Amino acid sequence: MRKTLLGLAGTVALLFGLAAPALAFEPVNVVHTEKVQAGPYDLTIGFSTWPVKAMQSLDFTFAPENGIEGKKGTLTLFREGVEDDGGPLARHPRKREVWGLDIFALPEPGTWTMRFEVDGPAGAGTGELKNLQVMEQPGPPMGLSWAISTIPLFGLIALIVVAWRRTRAAVD
Repeated sequence: MRKTLLGLAGTVALLFGLAAPALAFEPVNVVHTEKVQAGPYDLTIGFSTWPVKAMQSLDFTFAPENGIEGKKGTLTLFREGVEDDGGPLARHPRKREVWGLDIFALPEPGTWTMRFEVDGPAGAGTGELKNLQVMEQPGPPMGLSWAISTIPLFGLIALIVVAWRRTRAAVD
């Protein structure tokens, strides 16, 4: 019985010890904002990284002037030839009082447009943030990054093959 209680206490301590860092996520740090008029609604769009670069994850926040209560919104992102239907806007997971996208990345550099459709007590409205300049992807090209990151995998495979051959030779 004593071992069972000790094991249970250890499990609970481990559970709470590992859960504490998960509660320590830092809030969204908005470093740049843009204003958009979507019908009767003033929207403030926040960016956690500025300037925006392709394939770089960042947080977007979308805050209507009087809060999001009683309102629904949708977001559509597009660029020449590329359209991404972002779908309905949802609460940001770390900044619950606004809509947002958490760790979102725009796939290509160029000039992007964000179209917002907001429906609420004052009616429906549409607005656009035009000419959002997205710069080239930071760092080396994606193929080179993947090639470098697979080097440890090939080393591990080589180590397993060598160990398997040595243990097989010792058994024979």
